[in-house]
Amino acid sequence: MADHTRGRVPSWLALTGAALVGIMTATQARVNGALGVTLDDAFVAAFISFASGLVLVAVVSTVLPVGRRGARMLVDGVRGRRIPWWMLVGGAAGALTVATQGLVVGLIGVSLFTVGLVAGQTVAGLVLDRLGFGPGGAVAVTMPRVLGGLLALVAAALPLTGDVLGEIPLWMLVLPLLAGMGVAWQQGTNGRLRQRVGTPLTATLVNFIGGTTVLGVAALVHGVFAGPPRPLPADVWLYLGGALGATYIFLSAALVAHTGVLLLGLGTIAGQLLASIVLDVLWPASASPPLGLALVIIAVALAAVAVAGAPWRR
Repeated sequence: MADHTRGRVPSWLALTGAALVGIMTATQARVNGALGVTLDDAFVAAFISFASGLVLVAVVSTVLPVGRRGARMLVDGVRGRRIPWWMLVGGAAGALTVATQGLVVGLIGVSLFTVGLVAGQTVAGLVLDRLGFGPGGAVAVTMPRVLGGLLALVAAALPLTGDVLGEIPLWMLVLPLLAGMGVAWQQGTNGRLRQRVGTPLTATLVNFIGGTTVLGVAALVHGVFAGPPRPLPADVWLYLGGALGATYIFLSAALVAHTGVLLLGLGTIAGQLLASIVLDVLWPASASPPLGLALVIIAVALAAVAVAGAPWRR
């Protein structure tokens, strides 16, 4: 029997890594949202982000021995049918997330985008953990985890107070919600694929191959009906979304076996909300919440992570 305690990451370190994933996710959302507005084409912006990430991950996978070994295990697993097809399509959820960033963040800001993402991750994370979808198997729905999930939903709902729904169309809030559900599923899928190939690097590469393919088709179809995008901007920072995405997908695949889908999502939520508030202060949008409310959101989100992550026992 395998020793499941070997190489176990401490809870505080795993949650810190999850928060870092959230910070990078929020930063990527701002970068891709700005690129989508600059190009006037969210699908081309998302394709550029994914394609640049794919190049980066492919180079690293080729250079490092662990990447080449993981690629061989991937090919052998697919040929031997030890890796089912659904483990190879996690990139579709990533494609939805990045496309949603380009569609809505430039207009509603990072905070409101994070609201939907948080709600989707929280609900889907609870369900997927209970079903045992993550690499760690079934995770009991204990009272601390339920309370943590409820607090995360409260943090997600707070920015919606006031007249926000009168200022922006409803679909701009629904899309991030669906993207958040996809993120939770993607994290669980990547964690299981990582177990089969032995490294999160190869799981990340598979995600970028699938996501780049989906977004390439979407950008072509959109271009046929909407016309070509604006010329590419010269600002280098607008092209950093792919590198950020490659990094946080790699970290998510590495951490989910130590945290479970829900706890990884909650740690990510805390980082997302913290970073989104800072980003919206620096680059405010019309629907951004006031600073006082933003601080309350951060406090509630951090409380959610603390409650869900505490090693409570009866």
